[in-house]
Amino acid sequence: MTTPLEQCLRERILVLDGATGTMQQRLNLSETDFRGARFVDHPVALKGNGDVLSLTCPEAVLDTHFAFLDAGADIIETNTFSANRISQGDYNLESYVYELNYESTKLARQAADDRTTPEKPRFVGGVLGPTTRSASLSPDVNDPAARNVRFTDLVEVYAEATKALIQGGVDFVMIETVFDTLNAKAAIY
Repeated sequence: MTTPLEQCLRERILVLDGATGTMQQRLNLSETDFRGARFVDHPVALKGNGDVLSLTCPEAVLDTHFAFLDAGADIIETNTFSANRISQGDYNLESYVYELNYESTKLARQAADDRTTPEKPRFVGGVLGPTTRSASLSPDVNDPAARNVRFTDLVEVYAEATKALIQGGVDFVMIETVFDTLNAKAAIY
């Protein structure tokens, strides 16, 4: 059985949305916007963590999705570029990773479904972005064998995010911005 996405891919080239982070930066959001009501007393600054906006400022995320869809995008990506346990550790938000992925997917799904027509269905790509650690490169120039993350750690991190993306309703999962092929292999695995 052919899915609607497969059918569309057989018929034409599909257009992927653009740089979500760049669109978010244009909004000139403040630390207060990134914190929202939920993280008012959070001990770490959250400005710059675009993924948390899915929880604290969902209207900004939806507006970005709608802008891309209204410009003609067929596929929008979830707002999950760094929604993994390693990257969110920089913000002390590791325990919110599942929710970040799930809620980001729900927002993208809402936008895609809102703009879907029988003539132009819209799709959601669940993004597994890079982590802030590399399995292939040493963080210590004096010790080339040193590593601060293991392959199995990355597999667990990506599995957690992938589960939430799928349960949230993505049409497919995509690995984005690969800077380390071993990290990408962990995501694929």
